[in-house]
Amino acid sequence: MDGSIVNFRRGRHTQKMNHIIIYLSDISNRKEASKLVGKTAIWKSPAGKEIHGKIASAHGNKGAVRVIFEKGMPGQSVGQKVEIK
Repeated sequence: MDGSIVNFRRGRHTQKMNHIIIYLSDISNRKEASKLVGKTAIWKSPAGKEIHGKIASAHGNKGAVRVIFEKGMPGQSVGQKVEIK
């Protein structure tokens, strides 16, 4: 299953660099998104490195999920694809 990175998890004055919001093409509501909690997300950089993360929770009511990656994500990752396993 593939998803796309929308943005970092952020507030008005802060931004969490390893928390990412991801939209999934096959998921359309919160109930379906919450079934994916605990699965692994993998982002591949242009250099070939992989950064692994874990789906922590659903985000909003339209099927987005919040993923916590093992380290901070670069800004170039926003808008790119993520593989869910």
